[in-house]
Amino acid sequence: MIHPEISVIIPAKDEEESIPELCQWISRVMQAHGFSYEVIFIDDGSSDSTWEQILKVNAADERFKGVRFNRNFGKSAALQTGFRAAKGKVIITMDADMQDSPDEIPELYRMVTQDGYHLVSGWKKKRHDPLSKTIPSKFFNYVTRKLSGIPLHDFNCGLKAYQASVTRNITVYGEMHRYIPVIAKWAGFTKISEKVVEHRERKFGTTKFGLERFINGFLDLLSITFVSRFRQKPMHFFGTLGTISFLIGFVFTSKVIWDKMDALYFSKIPIKRDITDQPLFFLALVAIVIGVQLFVTGFLAEMISMQSFSKRDYLVIEKVGMDATEKVSN
Repeated sequence: MIHPEISVIIPAKDEEESIPELCQWISRVMQAHGFSYEVIFIDDGSSDSTWEQILKVNAADERFKGVRFNRNFGKSAALQTGFRAAKGKVIITMDADMQDSPDEIPELYRMVTQDGYHLVSGWKKKRHDPLSKTIPSKFFNYVTRKLSGIPLHDFNCGLKAYQASVTRNITVYGEMHRYIPVIAKWAGFTKISEKVVEHRERKFGTTKFGLERFINGFLDLLSITFVSRFRQKPMHFFGTLGTISFLIGFVFTSKVIWDKMDALYFSKIPIKRDITDQPLFFLALVAIVIGVQLFVTGFLAEMISMQSFSKRDYLVIEKVGMDATEKVSN
């Protein structure tokens, strides 16, 4: 089977008006540059005739394909399904609302195939969005840059290009589609760049995203940062916090006890309050207990991590001189 050069993955929800025009636009671009291609629409539980439009396009051109969800599962689920179905050497993702221009595809393809980038993310430098979207977006992009160390200006841009090896070896879930560059980096795909792309005004329909995406996005960022850094070494996180908490509690408990002993046997100056009457003593005990609990949590997390260990934790990108059925030890 000959794989196409490009697979275009397009999540769609209630985009019946955009589908026909978008498909014609993609066809013109691909034919003008002589690309072999496939386009995979993921109907994410649309309530209009989006699926019927996809069926019509497929009947006219089999290179346009579709997957239909029985309900709305979200953009991450749609992208993950598309990644698993794509056969192309380069994977392009874009939105179905026609705010992403297919004219950007040839340059994105060149940056991946010729410049050797693992992932190229679009940057909508000039946006046609209200301030209620652009200001929070800039803030979260800034925070993501600082936490991830990836110098991108627009993590949430739907227009991206990937080497096929990237999409085959990452998993996108929940609302993590906003942080695919972060997921790719922690998987070992560090050649990440960006390209300024055109952001077009929406021609049909209305936006499917509200302000709650920024709250969810921030929580997702904390989650992916924690999991990526400590998934294989949870004891480094819990053990460090537990040790610090235990030492703080131990030091203050020792001080309270020493002050009492000093008053009784050395200075002979009576202390009006007993040890158990001092709030500091109980705070110190709480710190010790929390420290022990965090330490135990670290041990349990390490045991769970060892049980779930698999070969996929190490990404093998190339082999030479090995039979296809031979087991590879990492």
